[in-house]
Parts: sequence; structure tokens; C-alpha cells
Amino acid sequence: MDSDSAVRVLESAASVLKGLSPEQLDRLLSVIGNLAEAETDPDRREFLEAFPSACGLVEEA
Repeated sequence: MDSDSAVRVLESAASVLKGLSPEQLDRLLSVIGNLAEAETDPDRREFLEAFPSACGLVEEA
């Protein structure tokens, strides 16, 4: 996948995710956090940890 297509896919996914109810968003963030904690591959762990802020689901601290 070329980088422009990848960006469009991520933007589309982020748009859908931003439409989640607060309860759905809390659940999603919990699942992503659990996946990151259990991940043994450092690159995948880093991706999972960065995903919520990269998609605008949480404010960056």
C-alpha cells in the first residue's frame, strides 16, 4: 500500500472511531491498552501505545 492510501485509510478509521460513544471509546481504549501490555514485539507494542493519540482519540499529555 502506498503511503497516500495508508493515510486515507487511517483518516477514515479515525473518523469512524471518533464517532464512538464515550462508553464505546473507553472500552476500545481499554482493549488497546491490554493488547499493548501483552504484546512482546516492541514495534507492535509501540504502535498500539501510540494508536489512540495518533488517531485523535485521546489528548496527548
